[in-house]
Amino acid sequence: MAYDSNNIFARILRGEAPCIKVCENESTLAIMDVMPQADGHVLVLPKAPAEQIYDLPVEAAAAAIAMVQQVAAAVRAAIAPEGLLIAQFNGAAAGQTVPHVHFHVIPRQEGEQLRPHAREMADMAKLEAIAQRIRAAL
Repeated sequence: MAYDSNNIFARILRGEAPCIKVCENESTLAIMDVMPQADGHVLVLPKAPAEQIYDLPVEAAAAAIAMVQQVAAAVRAAIAPEGLLIAQFNGAAAGQTVPHVHFHVIPRQEGEQLRPHAREMADMAKLEAIAQRIRAAL
């Protein structure tokens, strides 16, 4: 299956769609999830055009994991969760809703249920305030 260059993450990476940026380097972009499952939910997007992990070049995968680790540490410092969920879905059957490989960094608190995946839009001002805290911890 050919990569869909009009998916929302491809558009964000090209600067054609808005996002709340957490950090960026030459290979990856970390943004706030606009439909977060928990406060502080960040997405790490490799810039390589790949739909699933199988399609991602090894160098891009390594760069993405390095950014995931960096963002995870910043989320831990900024949000102080009791745990941290790192997730990556491949295919609709696994829960992937955007056909561009990406990693979820989701803070977890004991006894707190995750909000539904890709369902409820968050308040943008609240997301920006959380992003500021995470950026300060980078």
